[in-house]
Amino acid sequence: MVRKWVRAFKDGGSNIHDEERSGRPSVITDELIQKVDCKVKENRRFTISSLAEKFPAVSRSVLYEIVSERLNYRKLCSRWVPKMLTVEHKTKRLGSALSFLERYSNEGDDFLSRIVTGDEIWVALVTPESKQQSMEWRHSSSLGK
Repeated sequence: MVRKWVRAFKDGGSNIHDEERSGRPSVITDELIQKVDCKVKENRRFTISSLAEKFPAVSRSVLYEIVSERLNYRKLCSRWVPKMLTVEHKTKRLGSALSFLERYSNEGDDFLSRIVTGDEIWVALVTPESKQQSMEWRHSSSLGK
């Protein structure tokens, strides 16, 4: 192959790209890309195998090419991002803390025995059991968001 290229360049050829050739036509159509995109948007936590069940006539490798190269989706793990408090929230928390300190100084340990505490609980729609299960497909334009 290298000899063929050297010979072609010595003869004055300057094309470095492959020429069109006959062969099997691509199964990837705009219609198929649109259908796959709709399925991805329905469930971002899909696997290529589950997507292959929806499109039995299309191979897994073609579906992966459509999802990753044509639609520009990347599979990411979800992550917890701590919530940043606004100035108003910080002011309210400071006010509450000062109020508690004042009541404690007035009432002593008796005040503490009447406080009921609890944690803030966040319940997710999907509670992944592992990092792998938390992965979802995100479009490359939304990766920083």
